[in-house]
Amino acid sequence: MQKTSFWEDVYEVVKLIPKGRVTSYGAIAKYLGTGGSSRMVGWAMNAAHTLPDVPAHRVVNRSGLLTGKHHFKTPTLMAELLEAEGIKVVNDQVQNFERVLWDPMKEL
Repeated sequence: MQKTSFWEDVYEVVKLIPKGRVTSYGAIAKYLGTGGSSRMVGWAMNAAHTLPDVPAHRVVNRSGLLTGKHHFKTPTLMAELLEAEGIKVVNDQVQNFERVLWDPMKEL
């Protein structure tokens, strides 16, 4: 059995988030069986912005805030990408967060 790194596991989950949906750092950590490692998921996402197949813009904090926006090429790009997928963002906050939240524990 081949071992993968935690970051690779995070990226594999993020690739499954459907367009028009978001998830949180904590939801990914919980799904991977490491519920206390939300920050590590965040660090993985900070490094993911150069990976074209990882939709990092779909990962937000537990309240729907775009806390990772500063790791994109421009501070508004994360919101722009989400809005292009039909997600409304106001003041860096995903609107109707509960409705667009994708929880891998329930969805996978």
